[in-house]
Amino acid sequence: MDLKGKKVIIGISGGIAAYKCPELVRQFIGAGCEVKVIATKNALQFTTEWTLMTLSRNKVYHQVFGPVGEWSPEHISHADWADFMVVAPATANVIGKFASGIADDALSTTFLAFDKPVFIAPAMNDKMYAHPIVQRNMKLLEEVGVTFIEPAYGELACGTTGKGRMEEPENIVAFLAKH
Repeated sequence: MDLKGKKVIIGISGGIAAYKCPELVRQFIGAGCEVKVIATKNALQFTTEWTLMTLSRNKVYHQVFGPVGEWSPEHISHADWADFMVVAPATANVIGKFASGIADDALSTTFLAFDKPVFIAPAMNDKMYAHPIVQRNMKLLEEVGVTFIEPAYGELACGTTGKGRMEEPENIVAFLAKH
């Protein structure tokens, strides 16, 4: 599938792999997409709002109750705007929130308002990824139509090696182009 002209939300949760997200934004822009970024508060500990805003050419949505600009419930207007949503990295926490229907931040409220294709790229320690509760939450999300982009096997931020690395940005874009 050609991604040119597609509108994508990139949802970023608070894991170390968020440092890859500026490149993910660049890859989608390079493929001809329009990009809006929604980040959790913790995601912005690993990458900056200014970097994401500059690369996406759009304001980064990260506060449900942020400064008032135009009238618009942003989690609804973002959901209406986009053709698909990619959550990368997706921590065990955000996967659990999504699976449980918890909407307590900009990313989770947008996810619950989103009725188009959602793709999730998990990123976490290999033991966390293999945990039965995380696997259950992923299966539950798959049952409602979410597509997972498998994490890679390799060196993890904690110093171990295993399955849990967020897939590389260019591979995420290639996956979406094929899907």
